[in-house]
Amino acid sequence: MTWVRTEYAGALAVVSTWLAAFVPWNITYSAGVSGGAVLFVRFPFVQIRYAFGVPVARRVAVSDPVSATAFQAGQSIQVAYQTWAAGAGVLAVAVVVATVYYRYEDAVESGPVDPVWLLGGLLGLSGVVLGVATYLLATRGFPGVPVPVGVVLLVILGGVLLTVDRE
Repeated sequence: MTWVRTEYAGALAVVSTWLAAFVPWNITYSAGVSGGAVLFVRFPFVQIRYAFGVPVARRVAVSDPVSATAFQAGQSIQVAYQTWAAGAGVLAVAVVVATVYYRYEDAVESGPVDPVWLLGGLLGLSGVVLGVATYLLATRGFPGVPVPVGVVLLVILGGVLLTVDRE
């Protein structure tokens, strides 16, 4: 069973990829013993940290995956941040492919690889990698419960695009 009509598959692939770049893959709320709390909203290419009632922290801090990984150097969760950076890299490739596909649709569709399936595979792969990052955050001592909002969306969108009948 196919979920998407063939003539709309390309547009869905491009829009899905662009949407995936703006949906947070992970949201974590962590309440501390000192009465403060921190909310992490992790988008594929940026992390926003909101601190509530934590006197030593800036209220809002923004970082990219590479600088966030460097900040966690030597910590038990560094590998989770490295995995996030890898997932962001896969999604960055997908965004570039989607942009080229949008701009040069006929040329890309006449190429050796079906761009819809390629984007589906890249979205699915980034979802799996970011899912592993979520698992690592949860099991490496990071306080709070990470909710993999975008991970689920990435895997679903990837699966939908991979099941499109492109004959």
